[in-house]
Amino acid sequence: MTDKTEGAAGSGTTFGTIDPKAIEPYIVKDPEAMAINVARMVENLGKAASAWIEPREKGEMADSVSEPLADLVKTMSRVSEYWMSDPRRVFEAQTHLLGSYFQIWSKSLERLSEEPNRQASPPPKDKRFADADWVKNPFFDVIRQVYSVTADWAERMVADTEGLDEHTRHKAQFYMRQITAALSPANFIATNPELYRETVASSGANLVKGMKMLAEDIRAGGGELRIRQTDTTKFAVGKNLAMTPGQVIAQSDVCQVIQYQPSTDTVLKRPLLICPPWINKFYILDLNPQKSFIKWCVDQGHTVFVISWVNPDERHRDKDWEAYIREGVDFALSTIEKSTGEKEVNAIGYCVGGTLLTAALALHAKEKNRRIRSATLFTTQVDFTHAGDLKVFVDEDQLAALEGRMAEHGYLDGSKMAAAFNMLRSSELIWPYFVNNYLKGQDPMPFDLLYWNSDSTRMPAANHSFYLRNCYLNNTLSKGEMKLGGKTVSLGDINIPIYNLATREDHIAPARSVFLGSQKFGGRVDFVLTGSGHIAGVVNPPDKGKYQYWTGGPVQGAYEDWLEDAVETPGSWWPHWQKWIESEDDRRVKARQPGGGHLNAIEDAPGSYVMVRV
Repeated sequence: MTDKTEGAAGSGTTFGTIDPKAIEPYIVKDPEAMAINVARMVENLGKAASAWIEPREKGEMADSVSEPLADLVKTMSRVSEYWMSDPRRVFEAQTHLLGSYFQIWSKSLERLSEEPNRQASPPPKDKRFADADWVKNPFFDVIRQVYSVTADWAERMVADTEGLDEHTRHKAQFYMRQITAALSPANFIATNPELYRETVASSGANLVKGMKMLAEDIRAGGGELRIRQTDTTKFAVGKNLAMTPGQVIAQSDVCQVIQYQPSTDTVLKRPLLICPPWINKFYILDLNPQKSFIKWCVDQGHTVFVISWVNPDERHRDKDWEAYIREGVDFALSTIEKSTGEKEVNAIGYCVGGTLLTAALALHAKEKNRRIRSATLFTTQVDFTHAGDLKVFVDEDQLAALEGRMAEHGYLDGSKMAAAFNMLRSSELIWPYFVNNYLKGQDPMPFDLLYWNSDSTRMPAANHSFYLRNCYLNNTLSKGEMKLGGKTVSLGDINIPIYNLATREDHIAPARSVFLGSQKFGGRVDFVLTGSGHIAGVVNPPDKGKYQYWTGGPVQGAYEDWLEDAVETPGSWWPHWQKWIESEDDRRVKARQPGGGHLNAIEDAPGSYVMVRV
C-alpha cells in the first residue's frame, strides 16, 4: 500500500515512538489563510442552502426526504423494539460491543509501546481506507477499527432480530448498510487522514471549491442534490456518443425506430430488433465505436433496428405496459416489415426492456403472433422472487405514496430512479463522489458510462405503476397472472429459443433471479453467465479481452449447482451469442439500406427523442 503524501506517516509501519514528522502534515501552517477560506467556505455553503430552500419556499417542489426517512425510522423501530423488549438481550449486545472496543484499545496501547518499524498486520481490504495513515497513525487507526467493529455489530444486530417478516428484514438490512456507509470516517474531514492533510496543505481552499460545487449541483438538481459523477462538458450525444450511422425511419408517441446503415455486403435474413430499457437511454449499447454493441452487430451482418424510447412528460401519464408493447414493440415490428419485407426477426431486450419484450412475447403467444423467432435477454428478470435490494422500495405503503406523487405531474422524475440505483452501491456510487467533489474540491474525471448514467429519463405514471405492482410487488408475469390486452399471459406459452444472459455481480437483476426466471419459459433456454455487473458485463467488446462467461447444461435446480458444473470461457460472450444466432438461422441476403425505399428517413440517428434531458 503506497502513501501518496511522502513523509506523512513517517518511516515506521507501526506506532512505536511517534515520529514528529508524521504529525507535521496535520498542523495548520497559515492560520490567517485558513480563517479566510473557512469564511469563504461558509459563504458558499450558505449559497448551497439557499439553492435547496428557494424552490421549496416558492412551492415549486415538496420535501422529498420525509417519506423515505419515515419508512427508515418505522423499519428500524421494529429492530429496536426487539432488542429493547429484553434488558438482558440489550446488555449482552452492549457487552459484546464494549468488549470489541476494549480489544482495540488494548492492542493500540500495545502497539504504542512496540519498537518502531515492526511490521503491523494489514487492514481489511477496503478502498475507503487505502491511505497508509489509516494504519500508521494511532488516531486514525483506532477510528478505523472502531468504525469497522461498530458497523459489523450494527448489521449483525439486524440479522439477529427475531420476529421480522422477510420484507421488513430486507429493508432493515438495506437501511443499516446505508447508515453505516454514510457514517464511515472516510466521509468526514476530521476523521479522514487524507482529507485532513489536504485541508491543512491548502489552508481550506479545497472546501471553498467543494462548497461551490455543492451549490452548483443542488441548483442543477432544481433544489435536490444531483452529485456529479463525471465531467458532463466532455460528452454530447450524436457527437462522441451514439455515433453509429443510421436513420430514424418511424416514430410513435412512445418511441422512435432507428435502422442502422449496413457495413457488410450481405446480412442475415432475419433483422435484429433491440428493445432497451426506458429507465435509461438506448445508447448504453452505442457509447463509442470501440464499445458499441450496436456497431459490432452491424459489422457481423445484422440489419439492426433499435427502439429509442421517448423521454415522457405529462402527456404520457396514461401510457401503460400495453401501450409500450403496442406503440413500441409491435410498432417497431411493423416498421421492420415495411422496411425489409421480413416478417420474422430476432429480438434483444435489455433489463426492463427485456421484461417488456418477454411480456410482449407472452401476449403474442396468445394472439398467435409469431414475428419474433428468437429472443435474447440481457440482465432481465421475469421472475422477481429474488429481485435484490430494489424490492426494498416496493411495498403497498411506499407504492401508494409514489403513485400519489406521480399523479401530480403524470410521471416519475428520472432522478428518483437514478438515486435508487446509486443507493444499491452507495459505497461506490455516492460517498466517494461526495468526498472527492465537496470535501477534496476535485472535478470528476470524464467517463462516458457515468455520463450515460446521469442522463436519466422520466417514467409515465401508468407504466411505472404497472411495472412495480405486477413485477416487484405481485410477480404476476412469473405466476401467469399478468393481464395484457384483455388476456392473462403466461411465460409457459413462450416456446421460441431464448438466450438468457445474466451477470455475476449484478445488483439490479441478480444472476440467481435471472436463472430462476429461465425455468419458467415453455421452450428451450440457453442460460449464459458473464463476469462483472449489470453494465460492464454486457458492454464487453471481444477485443478488450476482459472478464469471462460460463455456459452449462439446462436451467434446472439451483443456480449454485448450475454454476458449479458450468464451463468457464475467458473473454467476451459476444462471439458466443453470434454463433447462437446463426445456429438458429444463418441465411443471408443483400445488405439493406435504412427504410428500404419504402420509408423516408425522419432524421439521422440517434434521433431527437434521445436528446431530451431532464
